[in-house]
Amino acid sequence: MTTETSVHEFIVSRVVKGESRLDQYLAGQDTGLTRSRLQRLIVEGQVLVNDGPAKPSSKVREGDRVTLSVPPPRPSGLVAQDIPVTVVYQDRDLVVIDKPGGLTVHPGPGHPDNTLVNALLAMCPDIQGIGGEIRPGIVHRLDKDTSGLMMVAKTHDAHNNLSAQIKARQVTKGYLALVEGTPAPSQGKVDAPVGRHPRRRTRMAVVVGGKEARTGYRLREGFPGYSLMELYLETGRTHQIRVHMAHIGHSLVGDTLYGHKSPLVNRHFLHAFHLAFQHPVSDEPLEFRTELPDDLTPAIDTLRGG
Repeated sequence: MTTETSVHEFIVSRVVKGESRLDQYLAGQDTGLTRSRLQRLIVEGQVLVNDGPAKPSSKVREGDRVTLSVPPPRPSGLVAQDIPVTVVYQDRDLVVIDKPGGLTVHPGPGHPDNTLVNALLAMCPDIQGIGGEIRPGIVHRLDKDTSGLMMVAKTHDAHNNLSAQIKARQVTKGYLALVEGTPAPSQGKVDAPVGRHPRRRTRMAVVVGGKEARTGYRLREGFPGYSLMELYLETGRTHQIRVHMAHIGHSLVGDTLYGHKSPLVNRHFLHAFHLAFQHPVSDEPLEFRTELPDDLTPAIDTLRGG
């Protein structure tokens, strides 16, 4: 982990129409930093133009010398905690974990610690700064009660690359879900916009004007009254699978927010079993699969036996 301030110097060679905003100019340089991070550094006095202070909106002109100082990552205030989490893959740039159900990803109101982030800080002492803080780079999330595969960046550059892959829809994210009933047809796609529920603000829903959302599905195994489905996300909206399955009349088993409780499971039956993407540094294709966890397999065993 870097412990010293790094200094970068740029000589403005060309700007649009003779002048350009300082934050826009720096965003176009090879700094590896986001525009929002650059703006914060400018406001904090870490950017000089011709050795003088500047603002994000300051104009730069051809021949100006821009000096950017990037301080080492600051402590995040998050506590490293020894929480059991299965590591599927790890190198200096990223870690892939198999998150257990019931584990919240981020600290927040009501759960300031005992989260995946706290676990990762203990498991991966080589995590570097993400956004100026020493913390893991969460590039996609799973609900607290959803288990399965997640990739987490350990460096700022890896975070940017993996985030860009997700934005470009180059990441494969597959899930196993036990749903009520049997969808017809047994293979297809739900294409319905998802947004905040107009009245119940803790819920999401299929709503006019929501964000585009598409979920591909196919039947893996059928049981009387239930179906084990494979689902693949084309988009990544909050609660997307849960909302889409409820929308077509096949709620996830055990989903108390969009369906109802079930004697088969103690949480909603959703597991991220398939994850594929390109390594953020080497571009090597990486692909991972994981089996159903111990708290979900008894439900399948019961249905097979019944």
